[in-house]
Amino acid sequence: MTADPIRLAVVGLGAMGTRMLTAALAHPGYTVVAGVDLAPRTLDVPVVTSLDEVLSDVDAVYVSTPPASHAALVLQAFDAGKAVFCEKPLAVDLGEARKMAEAARGRPNAVNFALSDMVATIEIERRLPELGSLRGAEVRLQFPRWPRAFQADATWLARSEQGGFVREVLSHFVYLTDRVLGPLTVESVSSDFPSAGAAEVASRGLLRGGGVPVHVSAFSELAGPEVYEWTLWGTERSLRLDQWARLSVSDGGAWEPVELEQTGSDYSRLTLFAEAVRGEHPRHLADFESGLRVAEVVEAFLR
Repeated sequence: MTADPIRLAVVGLGAMGTRMLTAALAHPGYTVVAGVDLAPRTLDVPVVTSLDEVLSDVDAVYVSTPPASHAALVLQAFDAGKAVFCEKPLAVDLGEARKMAEAARGRPNAVNFALSDMVATIEIERRLPELGSLRGAEVRLQFPRWPRAFQADATWLARSEQGGFVREVLSHFVYLTDRVLGPLTVESVSSDFPSAGAAEVASRGLLRGGGVPVHVSAFSELAGPEVYEWTLWGTERSLRLDQWARLSVSDGGAWEPVELEQTGSDYSRLTLFAEAVRGEHPRHLADFESGLRVAEVVEAFLR
């Protein structure tokens, strides 16, 4: 491809799709040809109801529909020779996820894990040699209400078929752990569901990556603050990522903040995706292979 702006269609105009469309409109590397959504929308670009209507006019597709519909859209785009940037989780059906990862091989592809290009993530990797022997990792999540307020209109998130915080949020931290420790194996995981068809309200598990145990504890519908916490315990130093972007370090005493000048964003991941579309291989951009590994771990919590 040339250095001309990449012609992009954004499929699914909920909270995440609209956010990415806004970032793409502000990005000089892209021309947003259209948004695609079944519901009527008034935006700064044309909105159509089917990807078929614009697929021949674009170079790349960003898929941000509910995850059960990802596979059909992604495979359609790949079959048409388009680059694909997909929201996580890759799919809720592991057979579909494997077909998507297979179709992505040799083609520009990416999965939108927010932690993939975070400066905190890159700093964690840089500091790994300082930690000594790794004793374990922990993921702790709490949601007073689920779905969260900014996603309240996405009613599918409250249902077990394709929603829940394990797929929507824990997947980001599974990605981070996979990236830092290597591919994860599942030793023991489970979730509690308040009623048939409802999303989980509690999940816990023991995973292992590179021989290091990974403990997961996550709850929703509780009296307490919203918590996003990932900790990597070492014999010399330990690291804690809190609320997505706040990194701290301990050498045995209190947690001390690590000063970080910036963080990742939808805009910066679009920059990396543009590099992938043009034939490069950005290290800090998650791909479908990593998305498949995450899906395999995540779905184990929900079976």
